Amino acid sequence: MNRLQGVTVGEKKKKRTGRVVAIVIACILALLSGFYFYVSDYYHASDAAVAAITSPAEGIEVEEYKDKMIVFRPEKPVAGLIFYPGGKVDYKAYAPLMQKFADNGVLCVLVHMPFNLAVLGSNAADGIPEQFPEIEDWYMAGHSLGGAFASKYTKSHAQAFRGLILLGAYSCYDLTDTDLKVACIYGSQDGVMNFDKYEKNRKNLPDNHIENVIDGGCHAYFGDYGEQKGDGVASISVEEQMETTVDLSMQIIKDNNEQ
Repeated sequence: MNRLQGVTVGEKKKKRTGRVVAIVIACILALLSGFYFYVSDYYHASDAAVAAITSPAEGIEVEEYKDKMIVFRPEKPVAGLIFYPGGKVDYKAYAPLMQKFADNGVLCVLVHMPFNLAVLGSNAADGIPEQFPEIEDWYMAGHSLGGAFASKYTKSHAQAFRGLILLGAYSCYDLTDTDLKVACIYGSQDGVMNFDKYEKNRKNLPDNHIENVIDGGCHAYFGDYGEQKGDGVASISVEEQMETTVDLSMQIIKDNNEQ
């Protein structure tokens, strides 16, 4: 009788274990499925953005490193810029912006983030400056979520960079003990950036940081990927916002070059 009871208890334990394993597997599959659908729903680069890669302006050489980065190389680069794209945005959407920087003599490295999320590739800038030894002065830049993680990377590698450019973004990391030149640029119609957090994190920036508001600009127009959910309505074009962004960004690059 006791032996039969033992077999029954053992069978019950096996059944419970099997149910637990089945539940765990089901939860994992649900999480993976949810993650897949989340990352599959992203903003795609416009045809014009892709054209900036396939048909660059005269004097700009474009090199694609598949699923890693795209380099925009001017004939005589005066500085280098590593750019982290916004969350759930195809990195190619920022090609027109990189093109405009390159037109101003800045070698630009547009990095690809795993699943279009900078949180999964915060160290994507590792080793990039070493690949271009002819460039002495390097800057980090990023849009939205990419800006947050560009600030994180710059915080840990402050000696390797001259400055940081935040587009519709803020730094969650304390940069006040660095010599970085920091520029914060956002559109007056930005409906996506959390301005309460922007103000809260202002204390993380050096006292001499520069803040510029693009009149009529929105959150999405730092890239070329169409309208973004929750964003304000821009009263200027994508190209106008990008041109203004580069003009404002070049101020800190030119200031550093003159020192």
